[in-house]
Amino acid sequence: MEENIEVGATETADESASAATEETNEQTGEETASVPAAVARHRRQEKVGLVTSDKMLKTVVVRVERQVQHRKYRRYIRRRTKFMAHDEIGAHTGDIVRIVETRPLSARKRWRVVEIVQKAR
Repeated sequence: MEENIEVGATETADESASAATEETNEQTGEETASVPAAVARHRRQEKVGLVTSDKMLKTVVVRVERQVQHRKYRRYIRRRTKFMAHDEIGAHTGDIVRIVETRPLSARKRWRVVEIVQKAR
């Protein structure tokens, strides 16, 4: 009987780790496949705003409005923020566009135009 105990105890670290992983997956009911990298990453922030300037090459300035509640008076106030966004689509002043967060493209440009929601009249 001592031999059986020793044989079971000589399990390698990799085998014990994989056995522990399989048990956890069996308990949760999930498959043993790893999670895709795109799902595990942070979801990129999206904003919708109005194009206020298109005078630069492949860059537009997008004004995004949000409502914030006043701390003392509890009344909603409009706050505006300007973002510089990379534009391959060709948005013009007055268009409403959807922008998404991206890697830094220049000193002030960290957003990219994904779609034109509404064309200017």
